[in-house]
Amino acid sequence: MGVLQWVGIGVLIVLLALATLFFRRAAITRGGGTIDVSLRLTTIVAGRGWSHGLARFKGDELRWYRVFSFSPRPRRVLSRREVAVQGRRQPDDVERFTMPADWVVIRCSDRRSSVEIAMARGTLTGFLSWIEAAPPGSPARRLAAPPH
Repeated sequence: MGVLQWVGIGVLIVLLALATLFFRRAAITRGGGTIDVSLRLTTIVAGRGWSHGLARFKGDELRWYRVFSFSPRPRRVLSRREVAVQGRRQPDDVERFTMPADWVVIRCSDRRSSVEIAMARGTLTGFLSWIEAAPPGSPARRLAAPPH
C-alpha cells in the first residue's frame, strides 16, 4: 500500500468517527427533553474535571451523555426521587474558561455521592422545576433552604 492509500484510510476513519458521533447525538436528542450540561467528573484539581455533554429528561431520570463518546449508554443517571440540590454558585476563575459566561454551577447529591453540574441560567429554572415536581416525601422535596 502506498502513502496515499494510508492517508485515504485515515481520512475515512475520521469521517466515520464524526458520523457516528453525529448520529449518536441525533438519536439522543430525537425524543426531545435534552439540555446542554457540563458535569464535573473529578475534583482532584480545583476548577478542572469538567466534561461537556447532553442531559436528557426521561421520566424520573436525568440521563447525562458525554458529547465525545461512542457509548449509547448514559455516563451518569440522576433519579429525581433521590437527588437533592445542595447549593448554587458562579463558576470560579479557572472554570470560566471552560464554560459559557451565563452558566451557573449547582451541587446535587443523591444516596451514593454528590455531583457538580453546570448549565445555563434559563436551563437551571427548568431543572429546578423538574426536581421540585418530585413526588411528596422524596429528598428533592425536603430541601432545607432554596439554593441561591
